[in-house]
Amino acid sequence: MALTDTAIRKAAPRDKPYKLSDGGGMYLEVMPTGAKYWRLKYRMTGKEKRFALGVYPMVSLASARQGREEARKLLVQGVDPSAARQEAKQTKAEVIAIAADTFETVGREWMGRQEVAEVTANKTRWILETFLFPEIGSRPISEIIPRELLAALRKIEESGKLETAKRAKIKAGQIFRYAVLEGKAKTDPTTSLRGALKPPKNRHHAAITDPVQVGELLRAIDGFTGQPVTLAALKLAPLVFVRPGELRQAEWTEIDLDGAMWRIPPERMKMNAAHLVPLSKQVLLILRELHPLTGTGRYVFPGLRSASRPISENTVNAALRRLGYSNDEMTGHGFRSLAATRLNEMGWNSDAIERQLAHAESNKVREAYTHAAQYLDERKRMMQVWADYLGALRAGGQKRNQKNIDSPLNA
Repeated sequence: MALTDTAIRKAAPRDKPYKLSDGGGMYLEVMPTGAKYWRLKYRMTGKEKRFALGVYPMVSLASARQGREEARKLLVQGVDPSAARQEAKQTKAEVIAIAADTFETVGREWMGRQEVAEVTANKTRWILETFLFPEIGSRPISEIIPRELLAALRKIEESGKLETAKRAKIKAGQIFRYAVLEGKAKTDPTTSLRGALKPPKNRHHAAITDPVQVGELLRAIDGFTGQPVTLAALKLAPLVFVRPGELRQAEWTEIDLDGAMWRIPPERMKMNAAHLVPLSKQVLLILRELHPLTGTGRYVFPGLRSASRPISENTVNAALRRLGYSNDEMTGHGFRSLAATRLNEMGWNSDAIERQLAHAESNKVREAYTHAAQYLDERKRMMQVWADYLGALRAGGQKRNQKNIDSPLNA
């Protein structure tokens, strides 16, 4: 006989589980604990199986019967209801996972796994948070198509930021490839966008390399009347020729005045590799004069508003503008070009120059200073000779005894 709500409510627990049949293979299983489960018994490929229809009273008698009928319809079609339910659960889980793996979520996950210098990480974050996340950040990363990504990149391009659009495409590609490896996306849509963006104009960092003009620049720096910290940074920039970000974020704990060495940790370098900067006598003099002013703090060049942060990335360039040098004439990065040009012309070992410029770092030894110490003795001589050479140019002696002052053979 078919079950009734009254019979179900009155079904008391026993020492062992027992069943109350409702017909059509459906029954109520009453457990010793008093729990009551709806089950459907059926056969599939010659085997007897059980299908859970729910727990009473959360699933009523009427709802259980409806579930039975739906399961029987599947059986008529040759579909196992248990397998169908499992597949539905899997599909639902996948849908939830897809919804959770948005471009922004995966992008931030990717950023968290990158081991790059702080300045590089900040630039990447700026590109993503300013241009890509607002456009496609909320979209499931597996559903983004090339045309959709192109539309976001074209907006950057239309604003005149061609270089930024190019970099945004590169960063997006890195995120999509990471998503593919993590099973969160199937393809990288950036591969279809080759040639779709306008190529940015080649931009070179303006630099003065003519010895006479270099001497004029150095004398102009000596006459700078701005903040003492900015003046010190201006004076050091041509002497150490590190990247502007590495200079402005210099910390006193990295500098060994007695050992005449500046050890820049890998996390602050563009290539994420430790770097050594031998300090000439001229550099040591500047640093010792600056130490009473900023030596009790963290940064060699603290910001004017807050000593907890270094000077801004535009400080040196702004100071050059105050000295009358336009952005097309000289930049903070241009001091690297100046050193590279003149040191090569002076005959120094090109490998030693490249090592001192921290170019082409080795990925295998990023955590150690062993690679950073390559050609170190030669680089120590070179950095002192370079400082002496700049001193001669500052004094207006660019031609006087140049052979005796700039040759590595006389170092």
